[in-house]
Amino acid sequence: MGWRAGLKSARPQCIATLSPKAGFSLLEILIVLTIIALIAALVGPRLLAQLDRSKVMAARVQVRALQSAIGTLHLDIGRYPTPSEGLNLLVTDSPPAPGWAGPYLSGSLPLDPWRHPYVYEAPADSSGQPKIYSYGADGKAGGEGLNADVY
Repeated sequence: MGWRAGLKSARPQCIATLSPKAGFSLLEILIVLTIIALIAALVGPRLLAQLDRSKVMAARVQVRALQSAIGTLHLDIGRYPTPSEGLNLLVTDSPPAPGWAGPYLSGSLPLDPWRHPYVYEAPADSSGQPKIYSYGADGKAGGEGLNADVY
């Protein structure tokens, strides 16, 4: 019984007990929630504005990639796509003209960051350049801010 007595003395003598008053009051919880809401109200709009700016930048990068692919197609076949062919000429599998070495884009045509198709305008004459652009967030021509066209 001697060894058991040694174990008994090794146990902690006091055990922490919680009083019924322990915990957070409703007022303390409401103050913390108010602080979190204020921080979210200040930071949230800035994060959303950054997201909108990144969509505009992504549209510009995609427009440049499409212009580069159209330029390569022009070098290969000696002309730009007609209005009826449009950007679809970049992804077709069947050669439309001698010298065609496409498809010039892998997969299908990309949509702009707002899920609208890019607009293609063929050049007015043989010396002109085609225009490729996005209508922006509203999907309509013109606009200001995020709704402005992206060239």
